[in-house]
Amino acid sequence: MKTKRFFSVFLLVALVMSLWAVPFASADGTKDAPVLPEDPDILAKAALLVDYNTGEVVYGKNEHEELYPASLTKIMTALLTLEAIGAGKLTMDQPLTATATALEGLSSDGSSAGIKVGETMPVRDLLYCMLVVSANEACDILAEAVSGSVSAFVSAMNEKAKALGCENTHFVNPNGLHDPQHYTSAWDMYLITRAAMEYPDFMAICNTASTTIAATNVSKERTLYTTNNLLSNWRVIGYRDTRAQGIKTGSTDAAGHCLVSSAMQGSLHFVSVILGADRVEENGRGNIRSFSETSRMFDYGFNNFAYKTIIDPDEPIQEVPVTLSKLDHVTVHPAKELEILMPKGLNEEDMERTITLNQESVEAPVAEGDVLGTMVLSYGGKVYASVDLLAMHDVEASKLLTFWRDVKDFFAKTSVRVVGVILVVLLVAFLVWKLLLSRRRYRYGRSVGYSRSRNYRGRRR
Repeated sequence: MKTKRFFSVFLLVALVMSLWAVPFASADGTKDAPVLPEDPDILAKAALLVDYNTGEVVYGKNEHEELYPASLTKIMTALLTLEAIGAGKLTMDQPLTATATALEGLSSDGSSAGIKVGETMPVRDLLYCMLVVSANEACDILAEAVSGSVSAFVSAMNEKAKALGCENTHFVNPNGLHDPQHYTSAWDMYLITRAAMEYPDFMAICNTASTTIAATNVSKERTLYTTNNLLSNWRVIGYRDTRAQGIKTGSTDAAGHCLVSSAMQGSLHFVSVILGADRVEENGRGNIRSFSETSRMFDYGFNNFAYKTIIDPDEPIQEVPVTLSKLDHVTVHPAKELEILMPKGLNEEDMERTITLNQESVEAPVAEGDVLGTMVLSYGGKVYASVDLLAMHDVEASKLLTFWRDVKDFFAKTSVRVVGVILVVLLVAFLVWKLLLSRRRYRYGRSVGYSRSRNYRGRRR
């Protein structure tokens, strides 16, 4: 009896353990749908989170809507300045002197580094003034040095925006002071920032919490503290985010609070854009949402996404029919291994594979590595990856089948068909002519012979 009880308990435990080992399935036997991250509903007019390594958009909200960028404009100003340095037009140590025209028309309550007319400062320090404390006068000084005038520089800004693929951007000035015709979008701002990030000096300056500018011909040395509260608690406490690296703040009454930032954690690297965030009172204290919502976007990205390998390049995908060969097919495989950013709850087996062949069948010869089609991997209507499909092996052509194909192709040509019709017509005409000629000869030849036979009397004996 005890033995029977023991086996009963053993079987029950084994059954329970096996249930834990089997993936949960729905009532109809299909696997449960993957759990995808919920929309974070970022509190701003527009928001964007992009994976820097792959360009994959992780989150987007009104990312193509035209909005005011405020001092995010200075990213474009920095980009054109760094391009000029790269082209040898300027150097980082080159001294520039502030002109009256560079400082005129600037708002008295706008961001400033206190640069005065006639003050001389190297390009590097002007970039720090512009990107760390968002000095408006530094923008116009650099603009005149790069293009000769502020207006010419603004034209270059708009030309560069178009070259980068920006479709919802128009600049009126180099600093971002409000103008109804000065606008951009979160996506365009990402494109501009991405181009600027290719310059190491840009990120080094943007990621500076504080720096000291050497004394000039008219000013003592000055210490600059970043306006980016994700990098420092010097101005405001409560927003510091150790994952953040740069990039630029912006704010006007019309634009609201704006921020372009980046963050790294492990192998992940995100670039974020916030446009049109508010400053609100929460729990008795102010909350500048451009900073808090950026950190919340970073949480969303790092907590819910990871790099995964979803394609094995050696995996046979499909057989493609082959003609003109003794083999009737060739197998295709992915051109490369694919590692992509995707939700942590989504796996390769959950994805739909859409295969498109270049042709329904391919003629031999086929060489190993020939591109015969593509495969797209998607889930829920979102495309995650696309890869070429290559022939896994060579397929030789049959000489006999190729010969008959060539014969058929030759006689299928329009010119050959026209010549063939002409030859047939000529042959028919020739046969008709021969037939008519033979009948004529027969008729005339018979009448002559008959006449002679009637008139011949012979010799009488």
